[in-house]
Amino acid sequence: MPIYERGKKLASDFDGSVLIPPYGGNLVDLTVPEEEKDELIRYSSRLLSLQLSERSICDLELLSTGGFSPLDRFMTQDDYQNVMDNMRLSSGVIFPIPVTLPINSSLGISSGEEIALRNAKNDLLAIMTVDEIYEWNKEEVSQKVFGTTDLKHPLVAEMHQWGELNISGDIKVIELPVHHDFQELRLSPAQTRNALQDLGKKNVVAFQTRNPLHRVHEELTKRAAESVGGSLLIHPVVGMTKPGDVDHYTRVRTYKTLVRNHYKSGTVLLSLLPLAMRMAGPREALWHAVIRRNYGATHLIVGRDHAGPGVDSKGEPFYGSYDAQEIVDKYSDEVGIDFVPFKEFVYLPEKDKYEESSKVSIGTKTASISGTEVREQYLNKGKVLPEWFTRSEVANIMADTYPPRHRQGACIWFTGLSGSGKSTTADVLTVLAMEHGRQVTVLDGDVVRTHLSKGLGFSKEDRDANILRIGYVAAEIVRHGGLVICAAVSPYKSTRSDVRRMVGSDRFIEVFVDTPLSVCEDRDVKGMYAKARRGEIKDFTGIDDPYEAPDDPDISIDTVSYSVEDNASKILELLVGQGFILDSNLE
Repeated sequence: MPIYERGKKLASDFDGSVLIPPYGGNLVDLTVPEEEKDELIRYSSRLLSLQLSERSICDLELLSTGGFSPLDRFMTQDDYQNVMDNMRLSSGVIFPIPVTLPINSSLGISSGEEIALRNAKNDLLAIMTVDEIYEWNKEEVSQKVFGTTDLKHPLVAEMHQWGELNISGDIKVIELPVHHDFQELRLSPAQTRNALQDLGKKNVVAFQTRNPLHRVHEELTKRAAESVGGSLLIHPVVGMTKPGDVDHYTRVRTYKTLVRNHYKSGTVLLSLLPLAMRMAGPREALWHAVIRRNYGATHLIVGRDHAGPGVDSKGEPFYGSYDAQEIVDKYSDEVGIDFVPFKEFVYLPEKDKYEESSKVSIGTKTASISGTEVREQYLNKGKVLPEWFTRSEVANIMADTYPPRHRQGACIWFTGLSGSGKSTTADVLTVLAMEHGRQVTVLDGDVVRTHLSKGLGFSKEDRDANILRIGYVAAEIVRHGGLVICAAVSPYKSTRSDVRRMVGSDRFIEVFVDTPLSVCEDRDVKGMYAKARRGEIKDFTGIDDPYEAPDDPDISIDTVSYSVEDNASKILELLVGQGFILDSNLE
């Protein structure tokens, strides 16, 4: 039996003769027959339940339907290690990204045990027979897969929340994750391949996107399909993308209107991909090629810094501009997919058309708008994007979803030692922000512990849980356009990075209240530091538990040399500069 079948039931509703194994050949199908489901659902009530994260649910869906073929389970230790070391499964098949199911050892899961996999609402998704339990190393994954341990990388930061063990085993899928949105566009790999076959072209160019499509993308995709005489698969990611990205509801609305009004009927298929991205740059680009091959594509458009997370803590890109294109090109024959480079196009206003920059003569008048300018010069200021840059339908959808910057959400996160002046400064900033027309929610560490985190202690685990709870609430407030000011010691860098990721780095302002420990002790009217010094309180931050100061805060304030009003005004000035608060001189 071919290695990619792995003894599983295979989807058989597509003529695989035009595709090559192991990608795009027979697809793994882990779903159980309808007649077996009721019995398995009753049986699951006797099993230990594991609630899956959003990321693991995305992975389960693609494992179940063949999106990750030939992978048919969360990775075994051999597969996991081979993928990290060689970008291959233990069978030798190219697969560059680990797909694992991490758990905490405290769950007490044993090898050979059957467990019920459930979503956050406790709905049953699958039953797993646990064949393997193995430890994994966050540092090793960070270095080998992402090439960095910098916590500014969203996945490096996220992994600190994951359990210390991975589990693997046979999976029986009872119910695929339910999606109530855009159901007509949520096509499985087999359904996508059938729909592409109906378009009647041997070649299929896939376009990976997690952003709205503008005129330059429209031009690129049309020309790419024409260049190979094929059809076009617009295949946006609607699982987890980079924190701060445009939400998929807005993006899919733009894709639908573009396909309906500006692409020739019968040449393009819009289908959604429930992928949880890793933002792993070159490795992820190759992963995208594997996945798109399973969905029926023969070509993949690969952009500059494809699937890159931006810049690191030093302001340097995590990956080289062309690393992704080079790795996909290197392995294209083995994967069975050709890469199409994302060419740079410019707009020629005098001819009212787009052209490849390499074909434009020196001195020709051109026009362009960068992604930064789209946000800062147009959306954040409430200006409509020009028609030459983006279709009016897209511009209107974007304007509806993204109000001017001074009506968008943001989180101002005060961190510092107990007694440093966080709450006092936050109180004054709150008044100043309201004076300038913003409504503000304040999440103070002491108040939160009375309500949201009542019952938590002061162990590292409980402190992290407290900060993550504050971060979750803050992220929801920001998502709904609110300004939230948080004041909590939040002593650990990794946990603050987790909160930044939840909120979105472009909407998270870290304020380091840089007050010396001796000053904090002198200000301590509650006598907490004195008790900690005497050993009456254990694990007190700054005494017998560390405070990890930010390496690169958005702003630092000095509460010894400057008054609370001066510091609050300094932060207000930063918020005005970033557009989150309207300059009173412009009102």
